Amino acid sequence: DLSFSLQALSIEYISRNADRLEKKVYDVPEEIDKAVAKAKLRSMGIEIEELTDRQVKYLQDWRLGT
Repeated sequence: DLSFSLQALSIEYISRNADRLEKKVYDVPEEIDKAVAKAKLRSMGIEIEELTDRQVKYLQDWRLGT
């Protein structure tokens, strides 16, 4: 179910963005990957919290926490 979902949504992404994409291999866009993962977890009754702005800043700054 996950691989089919990723494939289907990737095909939709390609069809909507074909005029902007080069002819090469692309990774699945992160927003599609996350959306499929969240949908799978929801179907299993699992939810993941979103990070706060402060948590995101901490994770992106190598000087914090050292």
